[in-house]
Amino acid sequence: MPRSTLRLLLFVCTCGPALVLAQMTDAAPRGEFGEGPFNQLIIRGVTLINGNLAPPIGPVDIVIEGNRIVSTRTVGFPGVMIDSAGRPPLKAGGREIDATGMYALPGFVDMHGHTGGRAQGTTPDYVYKLWLGHGITTVREPGSFNGREWTLAHKRRSEANEIVAPRIMAYVGFGMGREEPFTTTEEVGEWIRANKAAGADGIKLFGLRPDLMEAALSINKEIGLRSACHHAQLNVGEWNVLKSARAGLTTMEHWYGLPEALFEDRNVQDYSVDYNYQNEEHRFGEAGKLWEQAAAPYSDHWNAVLDELIALDFTINPTFNIYDANRDVMRARNADWHQEYTLPSLMKFYAPSRVSHGSYWHHWGTEQEVNWKRNYQLWMIFVNEYKNRGGRVTAGSDSGYIYQLYGFGYIRELELLREAGFHPLEVIQAATLHGAEALGMEDRIGTIEPGKLADIVLVADNPLADLKVLYGTGTTRLTEDNEVTTTEGIRYTIKDGIVYDAVELREAVKAMVREAKAR
Repeated sequence: MPRSTLRLLLFVCTCGPALVLAQMTDAAPRGEFGEGPFNQLIIRGVTLINGNLAPPIGPVDIVIEGNRIVSTRTVGFPGVMIDSAGRPPLKAGGREIDATGMYALPGFVDMHGHTGGRAQGTTPDYVYKLWLGHGITTVREPGSFNGREWTLAHKRRSEANEIVAPRIMAYVGFGMGREEPFTTTEEVGEWIRANKAAGADGIKLFGLRPDLMEAALSINKEIGLRSACHHAQLNVGEWNVLKSARAGLTTMEHWYGLPEALFEDRNVQDYSVDYNYQNEEHRFGEAGKLWEQAAAPYSDHWNAVLDELIALDFTINPTFNIYDANRDVMRARNADWHQEYTLPSLMKFYAPSRVSHGSYWHHWGTEQEVNWKRNYQLWMIFVNEYKNRGGRVTAGSDSGYIYQLYGFGYIRELELLREAGFHPLEVIQAATLHGAEALGMEDRIGTIEPGKLADIVLVADNPLADLKVLYGTGTTRLTEDNEVTTTEGIRYTIKDGIVYDAVELREAVKAMVREAKAR
């Protein structure tokens, strides 16, 4: 990796500095977790919420053979006893799940999932169980900062279902493994082609000088790979999101580079004169004022940029949740799940620090939070209108930083898409089919339909009515008897036809946290 690229990765990505090329422990084998795949598995009597904007329908029987969905059959009417004569029969040796009163959704796609690292004291087993425990069956690993070979090895083991892990798509950090900086477009092309030969699914960039950036994106697209980019401020003055999309970028991460493409009365962010990018309080504090410097919503320039990005079949992966603490750090710091699910080392990593990435709470207060609340309003208007005009928006978490925990941060992302104006069915589409399309996997995942992989989430409560029922901690309810109860969260996560008890996965994580606290 070029030294300049390494410095960039250390200080600009929303992955921790110690993650870069820091080899981690291996993932634990499947062991006692997960049953199947079965010669036949039938999920009986469920209400189906698909990823294609179709309204819920049920009761439905979903038939799975091996790791593939064979059929989805409507077997009756709500509130009416189901006639068994009209149901698909169970084959000898098959397995049934009585899902009466439950809801089935396609497996979730996390489009921005880092696998943790030494800086946070996390292990892949901890991260993977939290992901699967929240219905995430496919993860795009942007940057692969534990090393390309490490990530590809875990990708292969997950494909073989040797480990308890979601399906992994490796988008390798541009330049990984190279010692010297890139100076020519020929060098860029050589690395891009070698990355594909190594088995990577794509690349992730942070910014380069324009000729190298254009070469990287165009060549990567020519050879059939996809790409992600966090447009870091160190290069965004010369190369913003719109230029990347024209050159072949398939997805943008976060929001960096998009307000800059919307500038019409300036060329550069209004940095204060004492700004220092290496000081993350400066970086994130002033970033909270950036959307107000862009063109006004629905203005001519704003519309032109939005429409061109849609015409380019460009995907926005906003990761709203990873900056959510900027609007209310007290809330994020005291979220329900930290007590039982967050490792003490990770909680320490989140705390104010001048060296830990994303821990910029040096003098954070009301003014910064109000700025970020206004920032979100403008950002969400753009993303929601992008979706309304036919643009693709996906769900990504970027957890492990800024008080966002793996799995839980993803569900928070779904809530924030809802806040942005998405209908609950559009939220599910972003989390499933749109993620599959952005990865080029819509023929395999993203909806529950015959021929696709058996990636399914089963939850006992209606997520369209309240997305909070998807949290591992559940959500509070008051019974008719005035008793306070808590919903149980996702009950089963099915990946490749293997049935994981999501509650057991989360209990295993809680045990890890208890052991860490005891030490």
